[in-house]
This record gives sequence, structure tokens and C-alpha cells, in this order.
Amino acid sequence: MSARTTPWPGDPTDPADSAGAPRSPAPDLDDELAAAVGAADAPDTVFAVSRYGRRTVRTGGTAPPPTVPRENLRYEIGSASKTFTGLLLTHLVRLGLLSGGEPAAVCLDPGRRPGPHPVTLAHLITHTAGLPALPRDFIPRALPAWHTNPYARYPAGRVTEAFLRHRPRHRPGTRWHYSNFGVAVLGHALAAATGTAWEELLTAHVLRPLGLAGTVLRAEDPGVDAVGHGKDGRTAVPAFDAGGFQAAGAVRSTPHDLLGFLEAHLDPAQSPLAGAVRAVRTPVLRRGLGHRHVHTVTWFRHPTDGGPMYFHSGATLGQQAFLGFRPDTGTALAALCTRRFRPRDPFIATAYALLARER
Repeated sequence: MSARTTPWPGDPTDPADSAGAPRSPAPDLDDELAAAVGAADAPDTVFAVSRYGRRTVRTGGTAPPPTVPRENLRYEIGSASKTFTGLLLTHLVRLGLLSGGEPAAVCLDPGRRPGPHPVTLAHLITHTAGLPALPRDFIPRALPAWHTNPYARYPAGRVTEAFLRHRPRHRPGTRWHYSNFGVAVLGHALAAATGTAWEELLTAHVLRPLGLAGTVLRAEDPGVDAVGHGKDGRTAVPAFDAGGFQAAGAVRSTPHDLLGFLEAHLDPAQSPLAGAVRAVRTPVLRRGLGHRHVHTVTWFRHPTDGGPMYFHSGATLGQQAFLGFRPDTGTALAALCTRRFRPRDPFIATAYALLARER
């Protein structure tokens, strides 16, 4: 197990965020991260924290240390990729290239006439489009590769065709239902509306401006890409192939890149995407009994005594991720491990508790 604390530029300049803030991690932070790494019980685990620009990274795992340090590997973040997609959409709206109210079907099929209540780009990113989690024919097509790479069997063309055929059960915008399908469709709609391939679009408008050189959308180098494992923590699984679901789950990134992404959300004034980052911190949806569940365009948002915390988790067939940040404590947290989620898995709960803890 290894630990490292690194100063990082970009202390907050907003007095509301920084008044009275400590300039170094709490004395027991390293011990807490070490305990979190051990509790994950995964071949490779990283818990990375930034507190007011000072980074602390703790790594470890049940497997022998890889040739490349664990903190420099690229990990699959699964559904946490949606936070990148939401930021991209918000940035394109801020640039005036889109409004968010465009009917997705018209973006994908310009000759189509929208109905009276079309599914818009905003509906897709906020999970209010009336779409199921996955297309109706996804499981039959994916079943032969269910334990290896099921999404790879469902390419982009099928995603858009399934969407254009689908008839929502509920009027778009009236109900929340988490949907990988919907965010995947959004990625294709953005590419069609801008005339730019998805990977190029995300790279040009999010990854490059934020300096995320260690973030990619597919496995590229066996020496750098972390290897996922099954529920037993021993059986290696193939690198995740998102197929036509890139916008919903394809991002692979290093712990330091993920901290950089989160630090931009903590300190929007210092970000080249300042307007978009501020926008994705704003609540747009409340649901549940007493409207206790609050969402922004990209993040789940929960209250704490000091202020809101923002987070999103993700998983693939062999890896898990948790991303979160808290403006009131100047804290960003990126947690990653290379073991498939299993019943009573402690990983996500541990990461959430670390971020939620008052310091």
C-alpha cells in the first residue's frame, strides 16, 4: 500500500467557499484512506482526495503492484461518465451552439417532424425522457456476451434506431427514471447536431480545456489501462467496450485527471469552463417523498450540515468508481477499484461516507 500527498495549484478564490478553510488535509485523512483501500478488498484500489488544492492519494490492493503505479493507471468509471456528458451539453448551451430544448429525434433524423411532446436533449441528460434503463432488445442481443462485453454487441446504429422506434409511456419531463439508454442517445444526438464525432466533441470541449490528457474513451495501452476483475477478485475480465453507449459509460481516466475534473467543479472561477461548471452545480430536479432527492444536470446532490455534496458512481463488469465534491469543505474525492460490484460491496458506501464526513 502506498500513499502520497502533493500540493496542487488552484486554491479557491470564492470567499464563500474558502473562508476559514484549512490548507492541509486533516491529520487522520491518510489513515482513513488506508482503511478505505483495505475495505475495498480489490486487486487494485485508489482513494484520491483533494482538499483546497492539496492532493492525497492512497493506493493498494490484493494483487501484486503493477509495473505502472496504481495512481497512474487509467480506470473505467462506467456511469460516472455521465458527468462528463452533462458538462459537455451544458458547455455547448453556454456557447450558444444548442439550447437543450432541441428534439432529439430531429437531431438524429432531420427529416422527422417532432410530435407535440418531443423528447429533448435536456430530458435525456436529466433522465426524464420516459425511456427505460436499456432498449427493449438489449438483453437478447447482449446475452451471448453477458459475462464479457454485452454493450459491445449493441452498436451506435441500434441505439438510435431503438430510440426512434420507442414510444414513451409517460410524457417527457414528468417522471424521473435512470436511463443508460437516454444518455447514450444524447451522445449521438449531440454528435449529429454539431456534425462532430462524439470522441472529438468531448475531447475538444471538455478534456482538452481541462487538461485531462490521461482521459480516453477506450482501452488503448495494456500497460496503462487498469485490468478489471470479476466478483471473486481474481478472474480478469476484458476491457470494457461501451458499444453505442459511449456517452453513458465509456470514460477511462487516471485518478489525478479525475481530481482535476472535480477541482474544476470546486473552483469554477479558475476553470476555462467556468459558466458550464457553475451551471451543473445548480439543482434542476427534485423528486421523491418530500422532494428529498435533488439532482443537477449531471450530479446527485445531497445535503450536509455545511452545505450540499455532489456525487455520481459508476461500474463496469470489472471495475467501480465514485466521484464527488463538497464546496463547503473544499474537498474532491475520486475512488476507483478493479473488482466487480457484488452484494453488500463496501466500496461505494465507504467512498460516500468519506465525502459526507464533516472535517
